[in-house]
Amino acid sequence: MELWPGNTYPLGATWDGEGVNFAVFSEHGDRVQLCLFDDDGRETRFDLEEARAFVWNGYVPGIGPGQRYAFRVHGPYAPSQGHRFNANKLLLDPHARAIDGHVDWGPEAFGYQLGSHDLTFSDVDDAELMPKCVVIDPWFDWGGDKRLDIPWHETVIYETHVKGFTQLHPGVPPEIRGTYAGLAHPASIEHLQLLGVTAVELMPVHHFVHPQHLLDKGLRNYWGYDSIGFLAPESGYSSSGGRGGQVTEFKQMVKTLHEAGIEVILDVVYNHTGEGNHLGPTLSFKGLDNQTYYRLVDEDPRYYFDVTGTGNSLNARHPEALRLIMDSLRYWATEMHVDGFRFDLAAALARQFHLVDRLSAFFDIIHQDPILSRMKLIAEPWDVGEGGYQVGNFPPLWSEWNGKYRDTMRDFWRGEDHSLADFAFRLTGSSDLYENNGRKPFASINFITAHDGFTLNDLVSYNEKHNEANGEDNQDGESHNRSWNHGVEGETDDPAIHQLRERQKRNFLATLALSQGVPMLLGGDEMGRTQRGNNNAYCQDNEISWFDWSLREENLLLLGWTRRLMQMRAAHPIFRRRNWFQGRAIYGSEVTDIVWLDPKGTPMSDEQWNAGFAKSVALFLNGDELGMRERRGRPIADDSFMLFFNASPDSVGFCLPVGSYGDEWATVIDTNEPMLEEGERVYKAGEEIPVESRSLVVLRRVA
Repeated sequence: MELWPGNTYPLGATWDGEGVNFAVFSEHGDRVQLCLFDDDGRETRFDLEEARAFVWNGYVPGIGPGQRYAFRVHGPYAPSQGHRFNANKLLLDPHARAIDGHVDWGPEAFGYQLGSHDLTFSDVDDAELMPKCVVIDPWFDWGGDKRLDIPWHETVIYETHVKGFTQLHPGVPPEIRGTYAGLAHPASIEHLQLLGVTAVELMPVHHFVHPQHLLDKGLRNYWGYDSIGFLAPESGYSSSGGRGGQVTEFKQMVKTLHEAGIEVILDVVYNHTGEGNHLGPTLSFKGLDNQTYYRLVDEDPRYYFDVTGTGNSLNARHPEALRLIMDSLRYWATEMHVDGFRFDLAAALARQFHLVDRLSAFFDIIHQDPILSRMKLIAEPWDVGEGGYQVGNFPPLWSEWNGKYRDTMRDFWRGEDHSLADFAFRLTGSSDLYENNGRKPFASINFITAHDGFTLNDLVSYNEKHNEANGEDNQDGESHNRSWNHGVEGETDDPAIHQLRERQKRNFLATLALSQGVPMLLGGDEMGRTQRGNNNAYCQDNEISWFDWSLREENLLLLGWTRRLMQMRAAHPIFRRRNWFQGRAIYGSEVTDIVWLDPKGTPMSDEQWNAGFAKSVALFLNGDELGMRERRGRPIADDSFMLFFNASPDSVGFCLPVGSYGDEWATVIDTNEPMLEEGERVYKAGEEIPVESRSLVVLRRVA
């Protein structure tokens, strides 16, 4: 093999049919070596030329897809000055399209002498311990595939894990369980379609690190929030091997899901990497150019500026780090055909200097990008730094995980004192957070539970977390859950408590389906998935986290309930409006598009709103013409509904209002009687509707 002059663009390894061009950035490095590995692990090194703009490059003829490679970078090892170059350490390419294997941990993986402080220098080689980058063949027959562009207001998101979803699925062949191919199997797709899911939000699939401290305890990085390859799909989720097969398999998964009408949203982690703090290993960015890729403490660049709680923060204010993020996003959008992104700890990316800046360079570039600006963009609008809670403060193109929705709905159904106005805002799309800057109800991603915390089953079954299996003395995760289990933790034989828990699950799922905004369902909640009280299962790559598909009768009932709710939402545009309620009469009606009522059937007075707390309230939704123009200037008519919320410990009688609201109403759902058929009970205006304690009843106007 020989090295020829190469090109500085694109970064990474690019096969042209005759050879491969390699290009990598290092501003402060003195010498960059390309390392090629044969099937026996023998290494051949080439010195790359620094052509311009600190991009080192070279072209090797005669090699192609499947070729394994990495880099070594020479330069000063001066941690106190922010430099951590060590040519004894093999470095992964930040722009690698595939990575084969994971770190086989040992002291060799650290740039300093492990057991000493980080100012010492390690002169041992780590090539045998390190995974290798892989040259890929980018060709794939996409056919007519393209992004589905499902409107936001018609979107239903299902947050799930590639491995956990199918690892125990009896309908998926064993050889592809827990893989991209398993997620694309007809049995998986059927489940999603019957739920009415329009988008899967996949927990991290960028190639990630399994930290040594977890492996030492027999645990693994199950969630995957320690990325080390922002353009490489995680090889552990591939049934096709790690020498490039993971790329083709991922593409086939996306294509198959698109054919089923399901979008793919990736949970992406650009706020930090898996290299940890100043005592962490040297795997890629740290050895390529530490100052470029990481935020360092200005007064002492030996240490990392950390607003993520992971030891480091990616330096999104540096042009090259920012280019890496944008290259990654565009690659997944254009080459892998994904439909959107959920940005983990997105507030960290907005930190230009110290404070969170919603107009930072990152958001400016996204806004101007002709491809990314048209995709689904979701922010987790917080980080762990000062001023990091930014719900409602992201730019107009963005939707957000609405943490205030989660907290308000949990408090309401728990029976905690809460602001009635806050409950009303959350149920109707959180206009107090999003309307003033021109955003729509779908800016709010509504959720009750997510991967980070209790499952829905465990939320209503445990007061205290049970994270003992994580090996941290139950000190990790949320601190408490507050007054759910009525004195009984976990499984119970008490029929009253059991029935209450099942009803609370139905209450939450119904509230989520009937709220304005975009519902996000945590995968498995629809069938009562439990993590046995573990609310931080990040390291549990086992039955604690994997979906259990051996469903009992109560699980099947809950699954049917969830399907019914999502069918109802899909059938009625009034529950998924594109625009805000106006609170005024529409098209000559005497009744406004939305009316909040007390149990007497009387519109809520200012005095009642200002009183602040209520556990029982009713809501009228006027569907005559929705009060808005939806498609091509034509109003869309829908049914009108009455919703009765009773979070009190006692049953409450709600009076149906009289007048222009309607004369006759039929029961659609009752969380106290999940088997009740629609229309089985009919009421007339002025009649009293009995609503059981901690229950939700929905009526549809029939006359």
